[in-house]
Amino acid sequence: MPNPHVNLAAILVDTAARHPDRPAVRLDGTVLGYAELDEAAARAAALLRDAGAGPGDRIGLSLPNVPAFAVFYYAILRAGSIVVPLNPLLKAGEVEHQLRDSDAALLIAPSGADEAAGGARAAGVPCLPVDADRLDDLLDRHPPQPGVTPRAPQDTAVILYTSGTTGRPKGAELTHDNLIRNTEITRTTLLRLTEQDVVFGGLPLFHAFGQVVGLTCATAAGACLTLLPRFEAAKALEIIDRDGVTAFLGVPTMYSALLAAGPAGGDTRSLRVCVSGGAAMPVEVLRSFEEAFGCTVLEGYGLSETSPVACFNHPDRPRRPGTIGTPVLGVELRVLDSDGREVPDGERGEIAVRGHNVMKGYWRNPEATAAAVPDGWLRTGDIGIKDPDGCFRIVDRKKELIIRGGFNVYPREIEEVLYRHPAVGEAAVIGVPHPTHGEEIAAVVALKPGASAEPADLRDFAKAEVAPYKYPRIVRIVAALPKGPTGKILKREIELPSDQEI
Repeated sequence: MPNPHVNLAAILVDTAARHPDRPAVRLDGTVLGYAELDEAAARAAALLRDAGAGPGDRIGLSLPNVPAFAVFYYAILRAGSIVVPLNPLLKAGEVEHQLRDSDAALLIAPSGADEAAGGARAAGVPCLPVDADRLDDLLDRHPPQPGVTPRAPQDTAVILYTSGTTGRPKGAELTHDNLIRNTEITRTTLLRLTEQDVVFGGLPLFHAFGQVVGLTCATAAGACLTLLPRFEAAKALEIIDRDGVTAFLGVPTMYSALLAAGPAGGDTRSLRVCVSGGAAMPVEVLRSFEEAFGCTVLEGYGLSETSPVACFNHPDRPRRPGTIGTPVLGVELRVLDSDGREVPDGERGEIAVRGHNVMKGYWRNPEATAAAVPDGWLRTGDIGIKDPDGCFRIVDRKKELIIRGGFNVYPREIEEVLYRHPAVGEAAVIGVPHPTHGEEIAAVVALKPGASAEPADLRDFAKAEVAPYKYPRIVRIVAALPKGPTGKILKREIELPSDQEI
């Protein structure tokens, strides 16, 4: 009989009981064993309780890849609250929106993080400053909370904010059941992690990929997650060598950077498996990496809305470079036409996903939920093909989403910022091919009559308003943007060379 009460935080409690002395998370010379991590999370849960947070409350978590992220992630869950991870690079206005939309009770952010603190003030949300170097001083005053707060399988565990092309970021609600099952399937059948493994933690922990495939999978296995707050190829190679990394998780741009740095930067013979996601990896990059580093790269596919893993090149099946493999256990994929009918193998259509990994819905947004999951099948917005052997390929995107270095950038959000500039009359943001980042962000702008501005002015204006990975590096000012008969800007008619930079 299935347990009616579950909590994702229980994976830490269970692992700490089995492997108390094994290293759980590491950041250079700082190492927390599993017993230490479990006790710190229990003390942090008591701190949250003393701050007034309770079961079901949303708690913003805006920390970089440091051990304190794992401590507070599990503490929030342990308290029965809901984790709302925020990118630490967000500007104050972006933080304010996500805190207001989630009706957060508290924000946890680094000491001195002015943008996060400013966003919390604007939203009227208390901010708990965390000094990662003095975490013990903060937690020692709070006796550990015993046990974990029971939650039902369909209770929300995490709200991940993900933007769309028609508005501001929406919160995808992932349940305890979503995340527990995705963790277990990914850990056991895809990565095959054990307590002997060392997992590379260079993917952002606020993102579903790093959070589940990295943090929770490593925790469930008793493996060590070795962290890198900001990816640099030379430092990554040093960590692989120093810590004996066995499982490398990355996006295609990371693999390109490692290739450019070369395996001579460190001993990488410890690598057992490499996983790529977040964007399609060029086959040539995959083959070159495998030849240089002597390790197989397995490509997968998923979204925040799918907890995240939906499809994978399984290690026990023939690998198909250039494909996302086959659906994971308990998950189905289909390719649909515009009327929601499944198309024959080999034909293009929109990828749809059904299974235990599909989100509960968008937080307090039933209209968006109904549009995304009209019939139990999540419409991904990605255009794909199912090959006769059952492997899926992503060939295009239905949405105007730009993927820069593995990060999603949504044109309308950047356009809204540009329209706030007093000289801008019209703006269109598009993605252009880039050899390193996959895509670069370009803005094509028509000025108001009589107004004047330089491309650098517009770039700097946007740079001040959005996270660093979002602002357009390429800006072009034109007399007018192409339009259709109804006056709609026709982005498909905009042509811009990828090497045009300012």
